Amino acid sequence: MTQTRKMILEMGPLVAFFLTNWKFGIFYGTAVFMVGTLISLVITYMVTGKIAKFVLASAIFVGIFGGLTIYLHNDLFIKFKVTLANVTFAAVLFGGLYFNRLFLKDIMGQAMELPEACWRVLTIRWGLFFMFMAVLNEVVWRNFTTDQWVTFKAFGLMGLTLVFAIANAPYMAKHMEDSPPRK
Repeated sequence: MTQTRKMILEMGPLVAFFLTNWKFGIFYGTAVFMVGTLISLVITYMVTGKIAKFVLASAIFVGIFGGLTIYLHNDLFIKFKVTLANVTFAAVLFGGLYFNRLFLKDIMGQAMELPEACWRVLTIRWGLFFMFMAVLNEVVWRNFTTDQWVTFKAFGLMGLTLVFAIANAPYMAKHMEDSPPRK
């Protein structure tokens, strides 16, 4: 699957969430987000034959907290989902470090070969980034309107993640050069 198609599949549910929220409100937006996420998973599986663990975990969070949002008619759940998902991802990464398991390498190791020390540094960076995103989400949803939070969720979180990934690229590139060639 091309990177463009992958990005469309990942961004599609978020854009649909944003547009539906803008036109019909948070509860309809949440329902569309849930359906869009499910459609994205199905298409990804049909095209690639697999679903990344990170994407699947995110979809499970969307399903559970989106369902609670709609069932209980309380937008707190969909807002808190972002915080809990980010804390969970950070805990998994830091827990992996504690038990000498590099989950980031498990996820990205097929795409690039890096020394173990580099994977450790990246794991710490991403763990801290996920914690930062959890705190930032709490600040935004508690201090801004629901519509402002939806805009932040749909575009701000993705934008910050992209900037963070790009900021780590030089570090990764430097260490890819130091790695032995793949056989």
